[in-house]
Amino acid sequence: MNKPLRRIAIFCGLLVLALLLRDNWIQYVKADSLQSDTNNPRVTIERYAQPRGDIIADGKPVTGSKNTNGISYKYKRTWKNGPMWAPVTGYSSQLIGATQLESLNDDILTGNDDRLFFRNQLDMLTGKPKQGGNVVTTINTAAQKAAFNGLGSKKGAVVALDPSTGAILALASTPSYDPSSFAGMSTEDGQTFSKLEKNKDKPLTNRALRETYPPGSTFKVVTAAAALESGKYQPDQKTDTPLPWIMPGTRTPLNNEGNIPCKDATLRNALKYSCNTVFGKIGADLGQDTMLEEAEKFGFNAKHDVPVRSAASNFSKDMSPDGVAQSSIGQFNTAATPLQMAMVASAVANDGKLMKPYMVSELQSPSLDTIEKTEPKEMSRPLSAENAQKLQSMMETVVNEGTGTNAKIPGVTVGGKTGTAQHGVANSELPYAWFVSYAKTDQGSPVAVAVVVEDGAANHDDISGGGLAAPIAKSVMEAVVKK
Repeated sequence: MNKPLRRIAIFCGLLVLALLLRDNWIQYVKADSLQSDTNNPRVTIERYAQPRGDIIADGKPVTGSKNTNGISYKYKRTWKNGPMWAPVTGYSSQLIGATQLESLNDDILTGNDDRLFFRNQLDMLTGKPKQGGNVVTTINTAAQKAAFNGLGSKKGAVVALDPSTGAILALASTPSYDPSSFAGMSTEDGQTFSKLEKNKDKPLTNRALRETYPPGSTFKVVTAAAALESGKYQPDQKTDTPLPWIMPGTRTPLNNEGNIPCKDATLRNALKYSCNTVFGKIGADLGQDTMLEEAEKFGFNAKHDVPVRSAASNFSKDMSPDGVAQSSIGQFNTAATPLQMAMVASAVANDGKLMKPYMVSELQSPSLDTIEKTEPKEMSRPLSAENAQKLQSMMETVVNEGTGTNAKIPGVTVGGKTGTAQHGVANSELPYAWFVSYAKTDQGSPVAVAVVVEDGAANHDDISGGGLAAPIAKSVMEAVVKK
């Protein structure tokens, strides 16, 4: 072979080699990233080429799929009572994309998960259409309905947990939205989503997981836990709390709400009447490090994947003593999600053991075989069993004799704590109404609940955790206990 032909042959060989390398790079190295690239229309086309698997609660699907008779996007997602289930499932839209469980479990729901590979190959050989798997949630339908209906037209959120496992039994957020209203590809779908995005009441925000609020007096449960764990306080032992009590380093008294018996009050009575002075002084006396350690044992300052990721609740790490005092009654910089406060009540109800919250019990193949199952997992121990039982007794006093009587359930042991958290400069805006609680019977059926209400329609003086939030918590607890 002469020299010019040899050079051409080598050059052509190099071109073929480069083509093979590029082809292998795309097919094997870049395949996953290209498949998940939002700019690749084939991804969305494939996602909606067949009915999606379902998201299930109490053995029944809360989602479905509808044939659109379209060419590229053949099926779109549907919901049964979409506004009630949207905070649990998220949305799946041909135009917008997907969120929450619809997004996190997209591979299972579309049938593209690697764990379904052999089934997909078998279906292809037998000529069966590709099918998606199912996502089985831990949600108790009756509790979810009670939470959603209880909130009604109010702005707010509810989270209910099984304290013994961490399973989320209810997750409601209002105002909500209907995911079916923008599940397609039409101009109308886009306009609907745009209106929801611009709505000042933020219906697309999952308040149960993503919104943080000052927890107000419900945080006194955490402070009470820190007090008991320190060994310096007992439920029925008087505290050294003068009236007025001046916050350390200031000339400012920490005020109580109304004329309530807080001078030297016991922990039990301080929780019963919700004494700011007692719990503010306890927080200041224990100090920032002790309070921070206890708050973080309950889950503050961390995000939680349930599997949808929650916002991190906050207990500040660098405060002056007066800041610690105000933070210890749930004000200043302290902020919590409803999930976080449900975790607080759950740990107390479960004798001091905090279980990791989760919302998906298992993933199923199209044939309903279990692909993955969630096992309950202990997260931390914020307080000993002995101290947890003391705190349970104190919280039960709140419901039986104190500010939480609206949560009483005949024949059921209920413990709780009300909270009315200040909002705005000098409390100029409507405060947030909180209630955290748990319920249990002799047969078990434990449930822990957190409710927060941002009620723009209520008069300022009428807002209270006991008045607005406790009845909602009661209805959720009743739904679980009865079932």
